[in-house]
Amino acid sequence: MQIFSKHANLMVMSHQKTPRLKPFLERVPPGFLVDAAWLKRFGIDPKSIHDYAERGWLERVVRGVYRRPLPHTDQAGRPLVRPETDWQLALLSIQWIMEHDVHLGGLSALGFHGLAHYLPLGGGERVYLYGEVPSWLARLPGKTQFVVRSRVLFGDDLTGVENAEHQFESAHGAGAGHGPTVSPWRWPLKVSSPERAILEALDELPAHATFDNLDMIFQGLTNLRPKRLMTLLRACRSIKVKRLFFVFADRHAHAWVKHLDKSAIDFGSGPRALAKGGKLHPVYRIYVPEALLPEDMDEDASHA
Repeated sequence: MQIFSKHANLMVMSHQKTPRLKPFLERVPPGFLVDAAWLKRFGIDPKSIHDYAERGWLERVVRGVYRRPLPHTDQAGRPLVRPETDWQLALLSIQWIMEHDVHLGGLSALGFHGLAHYLPLGGGERVYLYGEVPSWLARLPGKTQFVVRSRVLFGDDLTGVENAEHQFESAHGAGAGHGPTVSPWRWPLKVSSPERAILEALDELPAHATFDNLDMIFQGLTNLRPKRLMTLLRACRSIKVKRLFFVFADRHAHAWVKHLDKSAIDFGSGPRALAKGGKLHPVYRIYVPEALLPEDMDEDASHA
């Protein structure tokens, strides 16, 4: 008869858990997040999760969400950016580890590409995501506000959703010259190209974006690709977005505008009410702020 002590049993349990932990450590870089559902897929039960947290192999972020611990300093002893305040870590985790079908889009994608400069309202950054996200994303600590939209604007067409390089900044700021400090894993972000992002941003008008801000953004869109734009404009399901796009495009008259074939785009029929107290655009038949009307239009035409 063999008699196992309590201590021996714990050693056996620890040995049994180690093989389950190894693939987790191989798949999750330090600082990145996973949830209980993902851990369950690897055979890690709630009791084991609790044990891993007790041993310091996992950190609990919010209920059901865990992070692989990150050192507090880099090799040179400099403080690292805290992962709970870095929305890119959360987004990379749900894109590449938990494999949610979601991308960064709209105003956030334009900002990512250096094409939008605006101050977030209420002291927290608004991050626009398109697709499917886990419900716990909204409960993460920090001031970031995740705004989740469906992909109904383009249906199943993923034209313009690209893998883009990104860079984490150190706690000393972008100008300190320290470069990436969080992780050696250089996974790209899935993000809308500028051509897709501007159409997603126009869809936010007028309730969740301002005409003035988008007018300023359009001014800097000098290098959009007309072939990509045509594909997206044909796939776009919103008459409002397509009309607004050309209101701004005609207004700023960038070189790429003359390469767009308007005859191949469905603009719908009849006027569209949009801006409260706005004037009817004489060409695209949508109500917009008076400042966006063509300068040489007949004054009475705005009331047509």
